[in-house]
Amino acid sequence: MKIFLKILIALIIVLLIWGFYSFKFAKNYPENIDLIHKEDYFGLTFSKKFTEELGLEWKSLYAAILDELNAKYVRIPIYWNDIEKTKGEFNFTDYDYIFDEGKKRDVKFIANIGWRLPRWPECHAPKWIENTETSLIQEQTLIMLEKVVNHYKDREEIIYWQVENEPLLDFFGKCPNGDYEFLKKEVELVRKLDDRKIIITASGELATWDREAKLGDIFGTTVYRVVWAGWFGYSRYPLPASFYNWKANMYDIPRENRMIMELQLEPWTPDGRIIDMEPEEFNKSMNIDQFKANIQYAIDMDFKQAYVWGVEWWYWQYKYGNEEYWEIAKGIF
Repeated sequence: MKIFLKILIALIIVLLIWGFYSFKFAKNYPENIDLIHKEDYFGLTFSKKFTEELGLEWKSLYAAILDELNAKYVRIPIYWNDIEKTKGEFNFTDYDYIFDEGKKRDVKFIANIGWRLPRWPECHAPKWIENTETSLIQEQTLIMLEKVVNHYKDREEIIYWQVENEPLLDFFGKCPNGDYEFLKKEVELVRKLDDRKIIITASGELATWDREAKLGDIFGTTVYRVVWAGWFGYSRYPLPASFYNWKANMYDIPRENRMIMELQLEPWTPDGRIIDMEPEEFNKSMNIDQFKANIQYAIDMDFKQAYVWGVEWWYWQYKYGNEEYWEIAKGIF
């Protein structure tokens, strides 16, 4: 019995050491990195708001996405506080421009709509309502959704609606806790207004997918490889690419309905702004080797499509002398 106990303790210690090494130090890169992928596999997310936060001119970056990267699949968050700055007064001019310019180049879009959309602080309610009760904000969200869908439902270049973004993830962003019943109301409203397929998203590593998969026609996952874990610092997921397919199978998500909606291709920002980070800091979560490894990881997952995350940062790097990320990205679209 004593020998068995000693063996058990030794195994536990070995597993703890292995786990610590895997999460903290191991690169966990794919075995082969050749970036060969199927046609039309990669798309990207473009945030007008985040571009402006980086001090960049958003039309210039958008033109570069279309004409230099030649991206043909683009996800556009339509921020509520961008289109309804005054209650009841909607202005879609900038987003009309985005869809118009894309249509000229045969781009296909995911229109991401709702209250919680990509980029900090995640929830983007207008100032005129942001500090009121959640129930009142939800009422106005439904009004806003109806306006947006009716404005854009005749555009053939929009191929999917994404309703909200990681709507049931409770511990990230300045948002109230996820409300599944309200999310169902949002989805029902969009279905009533238009017949395009609806995408619902969830964290790839930190969430079960059962509720999200049941609500949407397409399930979208985030894929992060290096994250900030508080006192533990930067951590690296040791999960194989097959993990995501195993998880999708567990929730009966058909292969043709699985999409990567947010593939990490920019540094993780523990706090502050990404443009304030020194190269030594952002290299801890994103450098050229990690960039290529993450792209290959998404290829190895072999979902329906993969939408990458970080084009604004690559362009910021490009404008200030580091062209490598931008040049590599040209090869995947």
